[in-house]
Amino acid sequence: MNAEFFEALALLGKERGLSADYLIEKIKAAIVIAVKKDYDVEDDNVLVEIDPERGEFSVSLVQEIVEEPENPRTQVDLETARQKKPGCEAGQKLVTPLKTKEFGRIAAQTAKHVIRQGIREAERSQLYTEMQSKAHEIVSAVVTRIDPARGLLTVDLGKGGEAVLPRGEQVPGEEYYEGQHLQVYVVDVAVTERGPRVMISRTHPGLVKRMFEMEVPEIFEGTVEVKAIAREAGARTKMAVCSKDENVDAQGACIGAHGARVAKIVEELGGEKIDVVKWSEDPAEFISAALSPARVVKVELLEGESRSCKVTVPDQQLSLAIGNKGQNARLCARLTGYNIDIRPESGYYGEE
Repeated sequence: MNAEFFEALALLGKERGLSADYLIEKIKAAIVIAVKKDYDVEDDNVLVEIDPERGEFSVSLVQEIVEEPENPRTQVDLETARQKKPGCEAGQKLVTPLKTKEFGRIAAQTAKHVIRQGIREAERSQLYTEMQSKAHEIVSAVVTRIDPARGLLTVDLGKGGEAVLPRGEQVPGEEYYEGQHLQVYVVDVAVTERGPRVMISRTHPGLVKRMFEMEVPEIFEGTVEVKAIAREAGARTKMAVCSKDENVDAQGACIGAHGARVAKIVEELGGEKIDVVKWSEDPAEFISAALSPARVVKVELLEGESRSCKVTVPDQQLSLAIGNKGQNARLCARLTGYNIDIRPESGYYGEE
């Protein structure tokens, strides 16, 4: 019976990817609960020993040896105790090995239930650890279910289990189908009663940042640093970069030869435009670069607590600086952290 028990234990651990020590602790706890119910005793009255190395498994009832027992379940009189353990004295413990078949059907069911529960908890804990390590990373997912009414997309993350991509985290204009392979960004992993809840996104700026890290060796190695990123998913992303090596062009590294690197990411994002701009410690320089592709004539930083500025652009470039429905100006403001007032040259200098 012991050999079968330890074989089953090893197989279970291998199948579920759980350590033998963890399973043994859960099994011990389950057996203690089962014996307590069957014998109406407390935790201290049950001794469970499991030694996989020796292949030994034993369960014993522990009773206190007393002159006159008050509770015959947890205590035993001295005379009876000496029949089993000659020379024992009052105050000592009598350990009586139990046969597992004596636990009874109810006790066995209780043990099975607690063991199953323990295994589920272990799997959840393992899953949480697995997914926590992927927080703020890109993972591959497969679409398994689509709920058109609520706009929800259920995806399979492999070992990470399932996750839901809400409508608000889906890229506008993207079409999804069951069996489709997607790259999603793990925003966070939370612990819930039903196990870890993985929050994923296709619209998060971190998705684009991680794509560049995977595509551009200089970013991965740390030579080029992504200082800021602003995104309107499906339309445009602005990313500010700088180089820690004066011999490395940060923008050029990200764009790649003939635009190959950035083109690959644009393709993966379904045609989303990407502006790679040069970051600068000088706010005026940074704001000028961030308004790309528009050319900036002048940047005037306004005094005060609120980070604000006035930007002058050539008259014919005003619409380009503002962008379609104000998109370029919005992204520039998010990227730099400044409130930006864009004026044309003709209407700027006449004002006080």
